[in-house]
Amino acid sequence: MSAASSAAGHTASMPGMLVSPTGRTWGSSGRSCASIAQQPRLIYQKSKCAKSEKIEDALLLECPLGEMLPSPSDYKASLIVLTVQNWLLRLSADSGEVLEKVYLAGSCCKFFRYLSWDTPQEVMIVKSAQNKLPAAARQIFGNSVTDVAVSNGILIVMYSMGLVRLYNFKAILEQFMEQPVDLGQEFNWNGQVGVVGQFPYGLPCNIKITDTPPLLFEASSLENAFQIGGYPWHYIITPNKKKHKGVFHICSLKDNALAKNGIQDMKCCSLEPDWIYFHPDMSGRIIHVGPNLIKVLKLKEVKNHADQMEIAEDFTIVANRENCVNNSVTVTASGRVVKKRFTLLDDDPEQETYSHEVYFDKDLVLHIEQKPNRRFSCYVYQMVCDTAKDDDS
Repeated sequence: MSAASSAAGHTASMPGMLVSPTGRTWGSSGRSCASIAQQPRLIYQKSKCAKSEKIEDALLLECPLGEMLPSPSDYKASLIVLTVQNWLLRLSADSGEVLEKVYLAGSCCKFFRYLSWDTPQEVMIVKSAQNKLPAAARQIFGNSVTDVAVSNGILIVMYSMGLVRLYNFKAILEQFMEQPVDLGQEFNWNGQVGVVGQFPYGLPCNIKITDTPPLLFEASSLENAFQIGGYPWHYIITPNKKKHKGVFHICSLKDNALAKNGIQDMKCCSLEPDWIYFHPDMSGRIIHVGPNLIKVLKLKEVKNHADQMEIAEDFTIVANRENCVNNSVTVTASGRVVKKRFTLLDDDPEQETYSHEVYFDKDLVLHIEQKPNRRFSCYVYQMVCDTAKDDDS
C-alpha cells in the first residue's frame, strides 16, 4: 500500500455501512460482510472487536488496471479501515484478514478520524479530528477556519462566516514539501529515527506552509454548502442568508454565471429540508430530493447559445403520501359526546418521527429507516433498465 494508492471502484459510504457496486455490504466494524446481489447472504462474520480496535471510517480498495502488483492478494478487492488507535489497515474483502497495517500518529497529528478518495480514487486522504487550527496555519488561512477537505486535487477551506476558498493542493505539495517520504523507509526527522508507518514513529510532518498559496476560487454559501460537478464544471451553493435556506443556485465555475433555470426551490413545508447534489456517476446529472418528490436534472447547452448552459428536467419521481385520518371521541363533563376528525401527514410535527436516509450508488438505492427502540431497517432497491420500453421509444 503506497502513499498514493490506486483504485478503480466507487462505493457508497454511510453511517454504519459500506456498500460496493458489486452488491456487497460491510458493517461499521469491518468484521462482517454480506452480499445483497439477487439474494442476501452472509460472506463472513468475525468475532466482536475490543473498543481499542473500533473502526472510525472505511473505504473499498479495488485492483488498479494495467499495473503490476507485488502480491497476488493485491489483485483482489480489499477494505481500507481507520481505527480509533490511528492504525490504517488493509483487510481482505473476502475474509476480513489483515493484509497490511500502517501506523499514522506521529509528529504530524495524534488523532485521525476520516478517510476519503481524492477523485478519481488515485490518492487516499486521511483526515484528522477537527481540532483548533495551529498558530502557523491561522497566520496563513485566517482565524475563522472551521473545516478543510481535499477533492479532485483541490484543497477546500471553509470558514465560520460561510466563506469557501479553493486552493491547488498539488501546487501546495510541490512548493512546501520539505522532503518526500515513503512507507517503510527508515527516516531521521528532527533527531528522531524510525520507520515511516510503523509504531511508534508513524508519519512525519514533512509539509510546512510558509506563505499563502494562490487562491483559485471563493464563494459564500449558507452553512458552507458547496459542491462541484457537471460538464462543463458547475457548482451549487445556497445564498448566505437564512431566508434562502432550501434555495439552490447552480453556477458556472468558469465565470460564476448563473445557469438558465439555475435557481432550484421546491418550497418545501416539511420537518426535513430538501437536498441536492451532483450524481456520483460523473454524468453531470443533478439529483434534487424533497419530502415527496425526486427531480433528476441535467445540464445542457442553451439553444443557439453554445457558451450558456441551462438546467433542464430529465424526469421526476413522485411519492404518493398516505393521509392518516384520525377520528377521536371526547365526552365532556356534562356527558355530551364531541367527535373530532383531523388528518395527519407523514411529517406532521405532532407525530413522533424517526430518521430516514436515502443513498444512491450507480444502480442501487438504499433506504435506511430508524424505528422505535433504536431499531434500524435497510431496504435495498436495484434499478433495472426496461429494455422493452427503450426499444419502443
